[in-house]
Amino acid sequence: MEYPEDSALLSRLLSGEESAYRELVATYQGSMRAVALAIVGSRNSDEVVQDAWLAVVNSLKGFQGRSSLKTWLLTITANTAKTRLKHNRREVLMDDLPGPHGTIGDDRFADDGHWLMAPHEWHQDTPEAMLLQNELRECLEKTLGSLSNMQSSVLVLRERQGLELEEICNLLDISLSNVRVLLHRARLKMFATLEHFEETGQC
Repeated sequence: MEYPEDSALLSRLLSGEESAYRELVATYQGSMRAVALAIVGSRNSDEVVQDAWLAVVNSLKGFQGRSSLKTWLLTITANTAKTRLKHNRREVLMDDLPGPHGTIGDDRFADDGHWLMAPHEWHQDTPEAMLLQNELRECLEKTLGSLSNMQSSVLVLRERQGLELEEICNLLDISLSNVRVLLHRARLKMFATLEHFEETGQC
């Protein structure tokens, strides 16, 4: 399978174009860190990502395009993280730390995880509305930071990077049911923050 969206960037990378490398890092650093964080935890995740980038640079000429560039990068990151753990890979913990605003009940959502009744929209272009959006974004980032490593990583890989659940399973070496539970719990906490902000206007 060919990935034409990758070919132009790949050509620039292979020609040694510095801006192409900056673009690659800007695009994929966050998702690579999410993978590393899920596997080795926050203590070693930065080192894993650095090692993964070295492996990427050294292997770039051998990239054959059998997968997307994103999948290839995340696979290298996952393999680097697993190597770091050696034979002492920890069990995946289904830890459920409380979010800053707790959580909300499952009865608020349909089976597909979406709201039964959507929160109030406040997409307006007034300065006040834009300020609220920035404050909400900061609130949500704070909640994301309060999640367990696994919940945070699964949420980032699914919602921000658009990975399918099966891809996340393969990268993190966990079961589909485990991924679903982690994603569900993370979403509940993010929704609780969203609802709290909507009701109070505060984080």
